Amino acid sequence: MSVVLGYDESPGAARALRTAIEVAAAFREKLVLVYGAAPPGPTGAEYRAHYEAIRQAGRAGLERAVASAEAADVQTTVEVIDLSPAQALIEAASRHEARVIVVGTWGESPMRGALLGSTPHKLLHLSTVPVLCVPTEV
Repeated sequence: MSVVLGYDESPGAARALRTAIEVAAAFREKLVLVYGAAPPGPTGAEYRAHYEAIRQAGRAGLERAVASAEAADVQTTVEVIDLSPAQALIEAASRHEARVIVVGTWGESPMRGALLGSTPHKLLHLSTVPVLCVPTEV
């Protein structure tokens, strides 16, 4: 089994990282760090450059998260998946037999999340794996 974390270097993701490390360490599970890098639409000359920039930003952020996990003696796996964040997390959770998916929140209202389609909101409705939503620090 594993603990899957959606990570994008946002303030909510930073706090979720700390929580995911604690959960993975407590259960002695591998931490799977996931960045959903849905490619932009295939139109325009900038497509390839934009696509690579998104993937590189994800890889850089995940490297810093791996260092935090390794400092806590938590084994990690990193995945940059070409899907929306929610779909990437659901897919990774299935492949890695996740115990839980951990995501940070932006501190927005439930109505705003429902209207705008936040990743935590989507996961709560689509995931068959338990979802741990970690609020941002106040």
